[in-house]
Amino acid sequence: MNKVFDNAEKAIFDIPDNATLMLGGFGLCGIPENCITALVKKGISGLTCISNNAGVDDFGIGLMLQQRQVKKMISSYVGENAEFERQLLSGELEVELTPQGTLAEKIRAGGAGIPAFYTATGYGTEVAEEKEIRKFDGRNYVLEKALTADFAIVKAWKGDTHGNLVFKGTARNFNPMMATAGKITIAEVEELLEPGELQPNEIHTAGIFVQRIIKGINYEKRIEQRTVSV
Repeated sequence: MNKVFDNAEKAIFDIPDNATLMLGGFGLCGIPENCITALVKKGISGLTCISNNAGVDDFGIGLMLQQRQVKKMISSYVGENAEFERQLLSGELEVELTPQGTLAEKIRAGGAGIPAFYTATGYGTEVAEEKEIRKFDGRNYVLEKALTADFAIVKAWKGDTHGNLVFKGTARNFNPMMATAGKITIAEVEELLEPGELQPNEIHTAGIFVQRIIKGINYEKRIEQRTVSV
């Protein structure tokens, strides 16, 4: 099976309107920039996007929000995006805010085939509204359902043509677990290698989880909060 696609446009060719997407990244790190640009060009709409955060106004998922492509966001932090705020307050965008650790576990559970789990996080808050509550050893827990997606789109540092992936630094936060939770996983990488060039012990995501891979180009690698000294 040839998993290598020439570019992002070809890799996302069959993503339809109203699809559910997982989009990797943590802050401005590890974002699948090439695939997001291709999604904007494709012009699909009605998307449900699962991502730790919603990018910023002119980068990441923020570009999709500008084009009104996103119907619903499932995320944990959205504080850096003015357009997101405007759409939320105007009722244009449905938002499901989830504690960061809970979001990570919902995605991990989805990839592991676990339909739901109990967590104490969020009990007694809006997060727990309309969810099942159960007591274990005298403490209340909230039942959280796992998350999966039609497509998981991730960004790795290195990958080989079999789809084995290596993530770097903070980009390892949500990308690896999302790669396991998509019906189709699309990976873009900075370095695309031949099989055998990656050492087995350095691989974070096995190629069995990845159906498509591209070598990305022109990564911005933005710095979220630049600090300088004189």
